Amino acid sequence: MPSSKKIEEILDYIKECSPGQDEFYQASQEVLYSLRPLLNEDSRYLEQNILERIVVPERSIIFRVNWVDDVGKIQTNLGYRVQFNSAIGPYKGGLRFHPTVNLGIVKFLGFEQIFKNALTGLQIGGAKGGSNFDPKGKSDNEVMRFCQAFMSELYKHIGNKRDVPAGDIGVGAREIGYLFGQYKKLTGEFEGVLTGKGLNWGGSKARKEATGYGSVYFAENFLNAYDNDLKGKRCTISGSGNVAIYTIEKLYEFGALPISCSDSRGTIYHEKGIDLETLKAIKEINHESLEAYASLHTDAIYTPVSHYPTDGHAVWHIACDIAFPSATQNELTLTDAKVLEKNGCILINEGANMPTTAEALEYIRESKMLFAPGKAANAGGVATSQLEMSQNASMAQWSFEEVDIKLRTIMQNIFKTAYDTSVEFDCEGDLVTGANIAGFRKVADSMIDQGSV
Repeated sequence: MPSSKKIEEILDYIKECSPGQDEFYQASQEVLYSLRPLLNEDSRYLEQNILERIVVPERSIIFRVNWVDDVGKIQTNLGYRVQFNSAIGPYKGGLRFHPTVNLGIVKFLGFEQIFKNALTGLQIGGAKGGSNFDPKGKSDNEVMRFCQAFMSELYKHIGNKRDVPAGDIGVGAREIGYLFGQYKKLTGEFEGVLTGKGLNWGGSKARKEATGYGSVYFAENFLNAYDNDLKGKRCTISGSGNVAIYTIEKLYEFGALPISCSDSRGTIYHEKGIDLETLKAIKEINHESLEAYASLHTDAIYTPVSHYPTDGHAVWHIACDIAFPSATQNELTLTDAKVLEKNGCILINEGANMPTTAEALEYIRESKMLFAPGKAANAGGVATSQLEMSQNASMAQWSFEEVDIKLRTIMQNIFKTAYDTSVEFDCEGDLVTGANIAGFRKVADSMIDQGSV
């Protein structure tokens, strides 16, 4: 059967079995169609039904989370853990606490994680989890009680050689600490079952910075391949969490000029460059809206969400050389992509998971802009999580510089793998195809080696 027809059948199956899971369908469609050059060249993957197998999680766990708020009322949320694929190692992927979390979101993130983790060259499988719990506006004690209730169910399904969750949106050092404490209480084991831990109890230096730093390392490698670099480039960044903050920090080290950031309420444009010290104080210490940034820097322009362009995001309408979408899924639309091209953007480097809509991605791939997909460009976080696992296994802690050097090497290797694969399949520079084929091939070959598992 021709590969395109088989892919259409599988996508129809996904729509039928997973109705309403638009993000999961979008991720599956992007990956499967980009695999056609490989499927046409090597019949084993169709003969072994790898496509049908790889789009179905090995295990999906949904559970109720009851917790008590500060006024003594019992609250209920949903918890999820989708263990997608363990062909190359124990499940690995973050936990997201956000009101938008549902099974479809977790499946999309877990599916992407399979190939992202494979690209790192490390022995880790793909998974994702989370809850529709919103930490915003909750007291520390409420967050603690929720995390303890969440882990009271999750602990049955994880372990340092089975499934090692990490943080994601809404799950930072505070939440990881509460989750780990409850795991230890329930199991009596002090083990590396979570990554993103505190430095005093098994965490890795540079973990907080890793995704942002890695994104910049990837962009520099991509530009270098075309005899270019980051120095002097005007960069727009979305988001204001760890990924965005440390993307901005590393861009300054490379001589670039980061000029924007954003949060759920609005966007900051600072022509002379984002003041990193102010941004960290607002977001990491005071946990305020970015509107506070504009009050401290009167030469910065703050655009509230209510003033965003129709079907677009204000940050992508700022003229730039390189765009770093680093907030959340589907934040860069077709309208945004057209404006970026018009304004002379040469590279879109995804720091978040699938931040570009399907329509925008199709347009970008037909344009002259370079595009670095998130499963390659934002793999620095999970790579450093695995480095944390290695340190835990050896009861050691490496210096910040040691971890950063390893991270930089890993990102260089991810770029080379994706780029070389694009060359192999006659689509030089198409890193969507290159990254998907390279990640898929490693996992699929492992699945074939291991039989019908």
